[in-house]
Formats: sequence, C-alpha cells, structure tokens
Amino acid sequence: MELKMRLCVALVSLSVCALLAGHVSAQDEADDMDMDVEDAIDDMHEEELEEEEPTAPAAPPVPTVTYKAPEPMGEHYFAESFDKGTLQGWVLSQAKKDGIDEEIAKYDGKWEVEEMQNTKLPGDKGLVLKSKAKHHAISGLLLRPFTFDTKPLILQYEVNFQTGIDCGGAYVKLLSQTPDLDLAQFVDKTPYTIMFGPDKCGEDYKLHFIFRHKNPKTGEFEEKHAKKPDADLRAYYTDKKTHLYTLVLNPDNSFEILIDQTVVNSGSLLSDVTPAVNPPAEIEDPDDQKPEDWDERPKIQDPDAAKPEDWDEEAPAKIADEDAVKPDGWLDEEPEYISDPEALKPEDWDEDMDGEWEAPQIPNPVCETAPGCGPWERPMIDNPNYKGKWKPPMIDNPNYQGVWKPRKIPNPDFFEDLHPFRMSAFSAVGLELWSMSSDIFFDNFFISSDRSVADRWANDGWGLKKAAEGAAEPGLMTQMITAAEERPWLWIVYVLTVALPVVLIIVFCCTGKKSPASAAAEYKKTDEPQPDVKDEDEEEEAKEEEPEEKKSEEEEDSPGEAEEEAEGEHKDNSTSHEKSEDDVLRRSPRNRRARKD
Repeated sequence: MELKMRLCVALVSLSVCALLAGHVSAQDEADDMDMDVEDAIDDMHEEELEEEEPTAPAAPPVPTVTYKAPEPMGEHYFAESFDKGTLQGWVLSQAKKDGIDEEIAKYDGKWEVEEMQNTKLPGDKGLVLKSKAKHHAISGLLLRPFTFDTKPLILQYEVNFQTGIDCGGAYVKLLSQTPDLDLAQFVDKTPYTIMFGPDKCGEDYKLHFIFRHKNPKTGEFEEKHAKKPDADLRAYYTDKKTHLYTLVLNPDNSFEILIDQTVVNSGSLLSDVTPAVNPPAEIEDPDDQKPEDWDERPKIQDPDAAKPEDWDEEAPAKIADEDAVKPDGWLDEEPEYISDPEALKPEDWDEDMDGEWEAPQIPNPVCETAPGCGPWERPMIDNPNYKGKWKPPMIDNPNYQGVWKPRKIPNPDFFEDLHPFRMSAFSAVGLELWSMSSDIFFDNFFISSDRSVADRWANDGWGLKKAAEGAAEPGLMTQMITAAEERPWLWIVYVLTVALPVVLIIVFCCTGKKSPASAAAEYKKTDEPQPDVKDEDEEEEAKEEEPEEKKSEEEEDSPGEAEEEAEGEHKDNSTSHEKSEDDVLRRSPRNRRARKD
C-alpha cells in the first residue's frame, strides 16, 4: 500500500512539473507574440513621431568599469597603450617584399588607432590592423636597447581577434640592434632577435616563440623554435575576447609562455627547442661506406633443404565440390538477367554516333522464386591436397653481421654554448604581418626586466578589460536560456534537473505513519502475547478520560470488582486468537470503560 502511495505521489509530481513546463513555454510564446505586437505598434508610433519631430539619440549605457590609461611604474624599456589616439613614435614601413608579385609586394596594409568594436571600456584605444589580404609592417624604437645579461626579459601585449581569424598572425618581432636598422624599410628579412605571439591558418593554432641563435664558430644565425604547448589554444582564437600574451626569459635559460597570466608552455633553451642549440659532439662519417660483403640478413633459406617427392606444385587451390547436388527447381534455361521490356530508346539516340541501342539489363523476375537460373555449376571448395609453391625453410644466417652504420667521428662543427639566453641585443619592436582577416586589435605593449612591474602594467590594462568584459557578460540564467533557445532539448534537461530532487524529497521524506488497522493486523500474525500499542491521539484521549474512570471505579461496589476479576481469569483461558482480538479492543479507552460498567 505504501509503495502504491509513493508511486502515485511520484506520478502526480511529474505531471505537475510537465504542466508547469508547458505553461511556462506557452506563456513565453504568448509573451513573445504580445511583445511582437507591442513592438510593431511602438515602431509605428516612433515612425509617426520621427515624421513629426526628430528625437534626440539615446544616451549610451554607463559602463560599470571606468577606464583609466595604464601608466608604467618602474624600470621598463617600452610601454605603449595608444590612448593618445595617434601613431606617434611608430614608423610605417615603405618597403616592398622580395620574391612575390608586384601587386601585393608593398607593405600597404592600413593601421588605425581606435577603440574596439562593441567595446565594454569606452576610452580604451589600441592599434588595429584594418586591411585584409595585405602586407602590414609597423615598428617603434625602445627607450633604450635591451641587453641580455643578468636580468630577465618580460615581453607582453594584448590581442583581440574582433572578427575571428581565418589565416594570419598576430606575433611581434624584437628587432636586433644593428648599425643599418631602418624602420622605414622594415620587411620580413629584417634581422630580429625574438619572434613571439599567436598565429593561425586553417586548423593549425600556433603560439610562436622563436629566437635567432648565433653560432659562435661561424657567426651565422639559426632560428630555434620552442616546443609546442600542450594546452588547447583554440578558444583564444575564436572567443573574440582580449587575451594577454606574455613571454618570460630568465638568465638561467628557462622560459615561460603565459596567456592571461596562466602558464601554457615552459622549458629550457638548452633542451626544449628545435633544432638544438648545441650540435652533437660526434657525427656519422660521411665518407664511410658499407663493405660489399657485409651481410645484414638475419635469416636465410636452408641450403640443404630439398622439396619432398610428393609435393605437387601444380595442384589448384580450389576444386569443384563433387558431393554438391543441383537444387530442385533450378531453371537452367532461364537467363539470370533479361532486357528491360519497358525501356524505350531515347529520341536523340544516333546509331551512327552511339551504336546500336540495347535495352538495359534487369534481374529476371522468374528467378525470384527459384533457387537459381542459368547453367548450374558445382560450387568450389578448398583443395585438401593443395600445398602451393615449395620454398626452403628459413634458418639463422651464420654470416649475419647486423645492420651496418657509418662509424662515428668528432663533429668538426661542434661547440657548446651553455648560455643561449645571451642573445643579440634588440632596440625596436615591430609587427610584420600578412592576414586574411581584418580588425585585429593590439594594445598595451610592454617590455621590462622586472616581473612585478610588468604584472602591475597588466593589471592596470588587461585587468580592466577583463573586468569590463566580465561585467557585461550575461548571468547564469540568461546563458542557460540562450543555450536552450539554440538547443531546445536542453529544456528537458532543465525540467528533469529540477523535478527529480522534488520527487525524491516527496517520495522518501513525506511518508505517513502506520494506521491502527495495519498495526492490529501485525499483532494477529503471532500467538505470542504483545504489549498494548497506543497512538499519540489515543494516549491523549486516555489521559483526558482517566479522571472519569477513577470516579466510576470508586462508585462501583466490591461484587463488580469480583466480576471483573472473574472475567479476566476467563480471558486467560481463552484461545490465542481471542487474546489478539481482545488486545485490539482493549487498546481503546472507551471499550475498557464499557467492560468495567
């Protein structure tokens, strides 16, 4: 009975939840319809008002975060927030790129200083790459050249792919300090010390860290690429948010790459770049050649083996099954395919050009009910006597000498540079990019040797953007509703998520106590004497009637008491079934009073 009650409660609860969900959905639809009608009416009124008198534009919403341009505090080599609204201090390249068509060789991509599209922080400006499918190059001098000695290098800047990124880069180059450095002629071949930043083409998401290492023996430079990050970088290119990219190089040759102040890659310049900074001490001798009699075969055919006399190489692999019998009803005279009787020769068929027309072949309908049609042939089975071509067995090669390798010789180009951190000094920072996407936003470039100074700059710049974007993001309920509008099946998940705990609480917590009838039934299941069990209501009623019972007992004479005692003795000699019934009757105070009377 209790189980049925619980099931009923569960079903009722689920029905109520379903009705509520349907009501909410219907109400939303009605509200949407009402809003559409109201919007249409409002639009009509607005059009009438506009015809009569132009209205003043609505004031933009007040941002929850107030922008304040970051100011460098402490030692730094370069700091640029673009909040002056100009490109003062920056030089646009006037050069042309070698080796490509003249039409696209020139660095004529447009740059602008402006606020972000849909900015959440009015007043915050940055450098924006405006042109699509163009070469862009712009650079600026540092306050003083950076020299790699005993202090770390911290490079950081912000990037926002406002319209997404299809194929293009947003990396920065630290231009090497050279006597002939001309920022107006900044091209892809201009010497740089470090290249760092995001790059993407297709589904290849990269975060470059490349440095040019100088060979101490030859004086030539070679690019060294840091290992790829283990983190998934996809979101940083697709979420259209501003991200902070940071590179930290330490004098102990360790490096860290951070995005939004979170480490996504780290390692050592000595062991985590390719090709390696230091070449191997030994190399294979390029003049060494394998001897003609060198035997690399680990196994050879046994020269002493002979083919057995009963080996038949001509036996076929398959033979006809001689035990097979043609099925009854096989139609030997009927072809398996016939010409389609309903096919018609096309009107434009030219027999001189196309040849004689033949109707297409279709399966013979007569064969559909028969085991088969056409000439019957015995099925083929494996030949038990088939052995194939005989080959001598393989044995270990007694002359096996192993796999030949050239001998090792000292590497004539070997050197050991234990301090690759000591790179070429750089005196300018530049962006030299090709992109198939426009409106790439750059901001808050900063170069320092003090980590705390760089962190303060990041908090004053990128930290404000993050706070503003976070304040403008919709709440949890709005995000859930938006997700459900895009994927309606989420409404079912939401309803079940809310309904299931409610049903469980109702079923397992809101259960009643046992009724007196069920308790009496349990007492009747045994012949053993059981103590009286009173419900709370009966106990209260018994307490109220107890004074009346005492008063009536005082008025009764002694013969009445004797009768009651005799009646009790008679009950003790009754059957166990009568005891159980009497126990049930004695549970009521009124019944006991009636017996005493």
